[in-house]
Amino acid sequence: MRWRKSLRPMRNDKILQALGLCAKARALILGTPMVCEALKIKRASVHLVVYASDCSENTEKRLRDRCAFYGAPLVCLPYRGEELAHAIGKSASIAALAVTDAGLCRLLTSALQEENKQEV
Repeated sequence: MRWRKSLRPMRNDKILQALGLCAKARALILGTPMVCEALKIKRASVHLVVYASDCSENTEKRLRDRCAFYGAPLVCLPYRGEELAHAIGKSASIAALAVTDAGLCRLLTSALQEENKQEV
């Protein structure tokens, strides 16, 4: 099977695999406006907000301010929006995601911590 250049298989990365699992379990909220709305609503129970490294400064500030106000943890991932979209099976670039399941949030944070240990 030949891959088109834009659909190359990702390297074996636990962070992207964890995001794919979250998407499969329907435990993600996609897009900056939807994430900001979910932070307002207590029913949504946002456990973690992540954003792409190539998002705009305005988007980053908006997410940082909302997460600080509502007490949600915020993490910048070292991936572009296209890579995040490909990991969760979407075609358009994604700037921000929110994880709504506690167990999957633990999985993602442990993958992030493991990635940080490998970089040091």
